Amino acid sequence: MPGLRSSFFIWMIRNRHLFQLKLKPEVVDATFSVEKFRKDVDKATAGMKMPKGVTTQTEQIDAMAAEWIIPEQPVEGKVLLYIHGGGFISGSCTTHRMHVAKFAMGCQLKSLLFDYRLAPEHPFPAAVEDCVAAYRWLSGQGYAAQDIIVGGESAGGTLTLSLLLALKEQGIPLPKAAFAISPVTDLRCLADSFTYNAKNDIAPMGSWNVWTQLYIADNDPTLPLLSPQFGDYAGLPPLHICVGTHEIHLDDCVNVAQKAKAQGVEVTLSKWPRMVHAFPILSPLFPEAKQALAEICEFVKNHTQQ
Repeated sequence: MPGLRSSFFIWMIRNRHLFQLKLKPEVVDATFSVEKFRKDVDKATAGMKMPKGVTTQTEQIDAMAAEWIIPEQPVEGKVLLYIHGGGFISGSCTTHRMHVAKFAMGCQLKSLLFDYRLAPEHPFPAAVEDCVAAYRWLSGQGYAAQDIIVGGESAGGTLTLSLLLALKEQGIPLPKAAFAISPVTDLRCLADSFTYNAKNDIAPMGSWNVWTQLYIADNDPTLPLLSPQFGDYAGLPPLHICVGTHEIHLDDCVNVAQKAKAQGVEVTLSKWPRMVHAFPILSPLFPEAKQALAEICEFVKNHTQQ
């Protein structure tokens, strides 16, 4: 059972509409404004500060803005390629640098964050192409595949899995290991947990259908690089998948973990009772978030030390 502190913060997030003097929670439908949503996210993250001792360095990858997040005394010659979340429609180096800093510190890795193209202006496969470009750019900077860890949360968790499948498809050497926090793995959003956890999770009601459709556009949602649950995982590196049992993505995470394991991949599926979407990035607000973050970082360190 979650502690009082986590229950309090999750209740606050789930009922954030009350603090906006609204009686009912937000429902995402056809009237949803991507532009307004992005502005709200930018505003909400603008005041967040980087942890002490972490520095940043701007970078450019082709047309993409990117940023190095650098902890004190990082492990030499190793790197974390972090893919940010945001429902495929939002997120940037600016909105996620403070989250990535937690992983950079916990893993003691120099970490690269980048602004992949977003839907609806740039639907699938733009984001996957940009993830491949960022990975190949790291190779051009002298990082061998065995020196790279890939990870991300939410849409970034999905894109982490899509990136692995794309690299395999293109014959590009695969990273040492990867982690995915709360990925949606079948973008048709048909898993039962989208129904039974709809009111338990913190995602706005209906967002999973609207946001994913903006990313899918006119493509077949069962394409493996779009919905990685349909991919071939044989030969992929070790995976750590983290999910809360109150998430709409719970079944997707369980299903993809089972498939990858059945195809010979070393998989760690970490299910956290009554936790919600992408909760590790809420660290250090409550113990379960801190523990899940530490668990992911331990997984990463175990593979960077081999």
